[in-house]
Amino acid sequence: MGEFDLITRYFQRPAKRSPLGVGDDCALLAPAPGMQLAVSCDMLVEGRHFLSTVDPARLGHKALAVNLSDLAACGAKPLAFTLALALPGVDEPWLEGFSRGLFALADEHGCELVGGDTTRGPLNICITVFGEVPAGAALLRSGARVGDDIWVSGTLGDARLALEAFRGTLALPADVFAQARMRMEQPAPRVALGQALRGTASSAVDVSDGLVGDLGHILASSKVGATLDADAATGVIAAAASCGLGTEILRTCALSGGDDYELVFTAPPAARAAVEQAGKESATRVTRIGRIDAEAGLRIVDAGGAPVAQRFGSFDHFV
Repeated sequence: MGEFDLITRYFQRPAKRSPLGVGDDCALLAPAPGMQLAVSCDMLVEGRHFLSTVDPARLGHKALAVNLSDLAACGAKPLAFTLALALPGVDEPWLEGFSRGLFALADEHGCELVGGDTTRGPLNICITVFGEVPAGAALLRSGARVGDDIWVSGTLGDARLALEAFRGTLALPADVFAQARMRMEQPAPRVALGQALRGTASSAVDVSDGLVGDLGHILASSKVGATLDADAATGVIAAAASCGLGTEILRTCALSGGDDYELVFTAPPAARAAVEQAGKESATRVTRIGRIDAEAGLRIVDAGGAPVAQRFGSFDHFV
C-alpha cells in the first residue's frame, strides 16, 4: 500500500464543518464572526511519550486528546486538526485501530481532520489542532491574582502510578492497575469544563508534565507565588484509594506525575459557587487545592499547614 492509498483508506473523510478538508495543499478554516483562532501542536514519540505495547486505538485517542487538552486550557471550542504521521511500515491492523480511536474522539468533540502528511520513519505522531474562542475571552496563564483559589479538575497521579507499575517500582492489584493504565493511555480532555470556566477562571493550564511544573507556568506568567495543599492534591488520586501505598509515593504521583491532562486553574474566592457550577455543567470533578500568594515561589504544605520537605519536579523531554 502506498502513501496516498494509506491516507485515502484510513484518514480521508468528507469535511462537514470546514470549507475544505483533506486533499488540497492547504485546508481552509472559517472561525465564526467575533471569534479568535486557538492553535496548538503536540508531538508523541514512541519510547518517549508512549510504550510500544499500547493498544493502537488508545494511542489514536491519546494523540488527539493531548491537543484537545490544550484547547480546554484556553477555553476554546475544537474545530479541526492536522495529522503528521511517521510509520516504520504499513501495518494495516495497527492503522485500523489507530484511526478508529482517533476519529472516535474527534467525532465526540466535532473536530475534523483537515490535512497532514505521512512518511516512513520511527513511529512519531504530530497533531496540530485548531479551535475558536470569543475574542478577549481566552483563558491564559497570565491572569492569576493574589488571593485566588487554585483548583484542579478530575484526578491526578493515576497515570504516574501506571508508569511506576510498568517500571516495576511498585505493585498494584490488577483492577487498580487497569484503571491507572486507562488514565495513562486514554486521558479525557476537559474541553467542556474549559469552556464553562470562561469568565470565571482567572488563569488556566493543562497538567501534562506534572502539577508542580505546570502550575509553575501560571506563577511565572502571572508574576505571583502560591501555597499548595499536598494532601488535598493527593486526595484526588482515584486508582490508589485502597492500595495502601505510602504518602511519599502518592505525593510524588499527584504533584510530579505527568500525563494527567487535567486542568489546573485559578479563580477568586467569590467565584467558588460558579466554579462548582462549571464542574456540574461539564460533569467534571473540581477540587480546591491551594491559593495564590504575593510572595514569589511555591510553598507546599500538608493539611495542617506544615511545610512538606519532600522535593517535587516535573517531566523534562530532554532529561
